[in-house]
Amino acid sequence: MARIVFDLDGTLVDSARDLQSVANDLLHPLGLAAVTLDEVRSFVGLGVAVFITRMRAARGIADSCQADLVTGFMARYDSAFGLTTVYPGVAQTLAELQQAGHRLGLCTNKPLAPTLALLRHLGLAGVFVKVIAGDSLPTRKPDPTPLRAAFEMGGAGPDLFVGDSEVDAETAARADVPFLLFTQGYRTTPVSDMPHTVAFDDFNALPGLIAQMSKGG
Repeated sequence: MARIVFDLDGTLVDSARDLQSVANDLLHPLGLAAVTLDEVRSFVGLGVAVFITRMRAARGIADSCQADLVTGFMARYDSAFGLTTVYPGVAQTLAELQQAGHRLGLCTNKPLAPTLALLRHLGLAGVFVKVIAGDSLPTRKPDPTPLRAAFEMGGAGPDLFVGDSEVDAETAARADVPFLLFTQGYRTTPVSDMPHTVAFDDFNALPGLIAQMSKGG
């Protein structure tokens, strides 16, 4: 059986509309244009501070506003799940992997409080043996330390990481673990240019891929 760690945003869930709503709540009082979904997806991946930095750059907001915008974003983040959806096939796939005896973990750069709030809202709170969030450790992805910590959940390998982005691909490479790339997430790089072990666009195919890789491990 494998230890399988998943990324969250862009991999298991599409949270872009909630993140867009929070971002635009911050921009509206400043009289600035709303961010688009494509912009939001390009901001995601390295945590709240980087999200805000990228948003400021896109709207010409001064560096001096960074701390206040981060604070405002965090104040709204714990309840920002009403528009978030689970990708098709995810719930069934996670249940199937659990039933097969695999141990499941989560490694995300989203802070822990909104991560747990989202998992509870979606009915996924009991799925993961280990959850490592963006503020669980002093470092976050693409540093491999959080991913390695997420694999510390007992049982034997092989260790597999499932993600959607350039950050996830780099994290897997630096941790030296196989990377299963979900191609329908938030990546901006062509699949052919991203290091990965296997790529898939349908979660219903994932159990079969993992079964093959587990036998190989």
